[in-house]
Amino acid sequence: MNELAIITPSRGRPGNIQALIDSFEETKAQCTLVVVVDDDDPTLDEYNKLSIPLLIQLPREGKGMARPLNRAALTLRGEFSFFGFMGDDHRPRTPNWDEIFIAELADMPTGLVYGNDLLQGKRLPTQIVMTANIVDALGGMVPPGFEHLYLDNFWLQLGTHLDVIKYLDDVIIEHMHPFAGKGEMDAQYQEVNDPQLSNRDQQRFVQYIMSPEYQELLAALR
Repeated sequence: MNELAIITPSRGRPGNIQALIDSFEETKAQCTLVVVVDDDDPTLDEYNKLSIPLLIQLPREGKGMARPLNRAALTLRGEFSFFGFMGDDHRPRTPNWDEIFIAELADMPTGLVYGNDLLQGKRLPTQIVMTANIVDALGGMVPPGFEHLYLDNFWLQLGTHLDVIKYLDDVIIEHMHPFAGKGEMDAQYQEVNDPQLSNRDQQRFVQYIMSPEYQELLAALR
């Protein structure tokens, strides 16, 4: 079985994916980068020209990255021991960061680990790596019904409730986000930071954390 798959949903940003690939190479990452794109993406041909280890094309189902993230994780379930997420605007900076994450999780039956994105730091895991049994129990990397936001809130809540989440301050996975002054506010950012979408995802997050379904997930992972 392979060890770690990093899943990165992307749309309209082949240049970001090339920069992410370059960061993987510069930090000597040995994990598998899995890029998930919409089959109607107008820049699809440009993605196909990149040296992406694994490119998955899916029909688009609404806004955001939650659905493609889950669908890719389910497609790859059973093939990897660990699953991770990075946005196409994350850039690993610490050499061998993937080996560090795997080493932290290796002795944990259930666990999550995240690095320092130089924006949220310990406050939120905007990037995450988790044990595969979480994907098995959850049916993906995030609960159903989410669109794009509050995914990191969910990971933090889950890991905190189970006492199985670890933050590594010295492992830098830089988030090149416009809110950090490190990127431009393009059409994709505008779409997924829409106030209505944010409200929907916030409501879904609160409802899920209060649901019997979440308690069943916690029990299963314990």
